[in-house]
Amino acid sequence: MASTSGLSTFNLDFNEIVEEAYERAGLEVRTGYEFRTARRSFNMLTIEWANRGINLWTIEQGQFVMNTGQGVYALPNTTIDLLDQVIRTQATTINQIDINISRISESTWSTLPNKLAQGRPIQMWINRQSNQSYLSTATVAATVAATDTTITLSSTTSLPATGFITIDSETIFYANVSGNQLLNCYRGQYNGSTNTTAASHAISATVTVNNLTCVNVWPTPNAPGDQYVFVYWRMRRMQDAGNGVNVQDIPFRLIPCVVAGLAYYVGSKRPDVSMERIMMLKAAYEEQWTLASQEDREKAPDRYVPRQSFYR
Repeated sequence: MASTSGLSTFNLDFNEIVEEAYERAGLEVRTGYEFRTARRSFNMLTIEWANRGINLWTIEQGQFVMNTGQGVYALPNTTIDLLDQVIRTQATTINQIDINISRISESTWSTLPNKLAQGRPIQMWINRQSNQSYLSTATVAATVAATDTTITLSSTTSLPATGFITIDSETIFYANVSGNQLLNCYRGQYNGSTNTTAASHAISATVTVNNLTCVNVWPTPNAPGDQYVFVYWRMRRMQDAGNGVNVQDIPFRLIPCVVAGLAYYVGSKRPDVSMERIMMLKAAYEEQWTLASQEDREKAPDRYVPRQSFYR
């Protein structure tokens, strides 16, 4: 009697995904350029998926300790958005408590009268920047010690009113600008990928401006240490295609969808693929996406309770 394989390990590396996609488009991979253009299309495809909605396998938990008086904190530069967040108190003890912190819009944030007020944070705004950096024309104009909270530059005209900069290998958050000085600086900040360390900097050191995705909290924390820890669940970017032999950063159940999508992307770039076939590939891709997205969802039951208010 025949038996089953006993295995559930089927997957495709990137080379195999490209071959399958080209075959569906009626094409063959013959040159290195065709492989490179397929890899570029695959990376574009994963970005499209991020725009289509929440992908459960890209949800990650993270956290950072909040500092007294600091209201802005950088997030990992692969962050697309935050889904949920809480303020955790006494994070290192068994008595830790998670307290809800409400998300507000930029317009609501802008109307807060005193953004430096201190207390337990109850509101937050996510400033979703590009995570791109550029070299400023400004340089350090006075020696900076590792403990300095005021930094003097040759000019601040090219800098935002508040934000993150990098000097040497240290990322610094500054809250205010006055003349050529950065005020209320918080040293050794997270730079979107690693934690940096406060250090001294010499005159003429270059300054890099970092447009980091960050969380703005209000009020600013009134206690140091682990009194307030910001815990979040984020949706991150999917990993890049890799060098060809890597398996992809997707669950196995989405392999048909990624193959169908790549076939459509590749076919639409080739003049020798008919419009009829391109439309067929697009329809197949949309069908596979619908099947995948309907399965990739929370299975928890929803309970809706009416909220009523009464005036006496």
